[in-house]
Amino acid sequence: MNRFDKQKLRRQVLQQMDGCRYATDEDIYREIDRAILREGHVCYGTLPEKRNLREQIFHSIRGFDLLEDYLKDDSVTEIMVIGASKIFIEKNGKIEKTSTSFSEEEEVYRLIDLMLAPTNRIVNEASPIVDGRLPDGSRVHIVLPPVSLDGPVITIRKFQKGGMTMEKLIAYEEFPPELAEILACLVRSRYNILISGSTNSGKSSLINALAGYIMADERIITIEDSAELQFYHVDNLVRLETRNANVEGMNEITMNDLIKASLRMRPTRIIVGEVRGAEAVSMLQAVSTGHSGSFSSIHANSCRDALRRLETMVLMGMDIPLRAVQGLIASSMDILIHLGRLPSGERRLLEISEVLDFDGTEYHLNPLFHYERRKGAEGALKAEKLMVHTDQLVSYGQYDGYIEAMEKFNAGKKDVAEQK
Repeated sequence: MNRFDKQKLRRQVLQQMDGCRYATDEDIYREIDRAILREGHVCYGTLPEKRNLREQIFHSIRGFDLLEDYLKDDSVTEIMVIGASKIFIEKNGKIEKTSTSFSEEEEVYRLIDLMLAPTNRIVNEASPIVDGRLPDGSRVHIVLPPVSLDGPVITIRKFQKGGMTMEKLIAYEEFPPELAEILACLVRSRYNILISGSTNSGKSSLINALAGYIMADERIITIEDSAELQFYHVDNLVRLETRNANVEGMNEITMNDLIKASLRMRPTRIIVGEVRGAEAVSMLQAVSTGHSGSFSSIHANSCRDALRRLETMVLMGMDIPLRAVQGLIASSMDILIHLGRLPSGERRLLEISEVLDFDGTEYHLNPLFHYERRKGAEGALKAEKLMVHTDQLVSYGQYDGYIEAMEKFNAGKKDVAEQK
């Protein structure tokens, strides 16, 4: 069986069905079987090969063609398509090239149309970049020529089924289990938390996990470019997503618009999936005017670098002196968490710092935890200091729990050191 045979059979099945959009899965399978029988028993190899061909044709009509198996594989976290000839996947933190490929770019464009149809988003030569969401919640990013020089590019970020939890992150060894109760105290005490890291370092996963500590009776507003946060235990949840401009360049809904709208929805917490530009102004104003306990994420190389990038984003949307911006950031952000990947490709929580103040020249940070790298051995997260601003811990009844959790963390690290 070759690629031509597959496309030939696919066309025959669609012709027989006369493009009927209301056909059931059983109808499609029945027509595929008839098409294979019409072409003869010998052409398509053994019975297992025919079954494989049958599934491929079905997925090319009703599913996502060659990507269907990777989308169903829970160990695959990223799928990358470059033109018709190259498909890469990320599996267990490692990127590998697959043995499969599309026969022609027309198949890739047909797949793109199928992915974007339910999202009401448009991608074409005039607007060649678009973000979307698949039915299972996976995030899809598409770039077309002429921006992409090697044909259409599809990047799919998959997410954990059932949402990411703290238990899953601990099982993946992204940070020690003793840290979980410390983070729980910070969330329950309504500290504003900014999570930084590189692409695919686990920022959204950590936000999802931290949200598990939010009380079920709170009203949460989530704001994202492309919705990927999944909160299951909060009933009073409003999920907002941006909208691209239409073909006339009108009716765009930006992150800034959504943050402003959220302030009229009586939120308990506002969670901004990721700040990338001028919306940082509205986000900071929201969290500094009574909506404490909010989360957000940003691309950065360290906790301190996250503050610098936030400065740049605020200045993109507001013409005010830099020192005023820095003062606003210092008074709005409470806790900085930085994530990254080790040379082995494994994700790790690398740093947690408390924002103390801004003295007019520099931010004063109180490093709480730091990942200590060791030559020739696995590193470990190490506790540095206790928090300085503990009023919220006291106000929300979390202070004793925080101190106890810190003692357990240090005791756990001490036991590990003694065992070594």
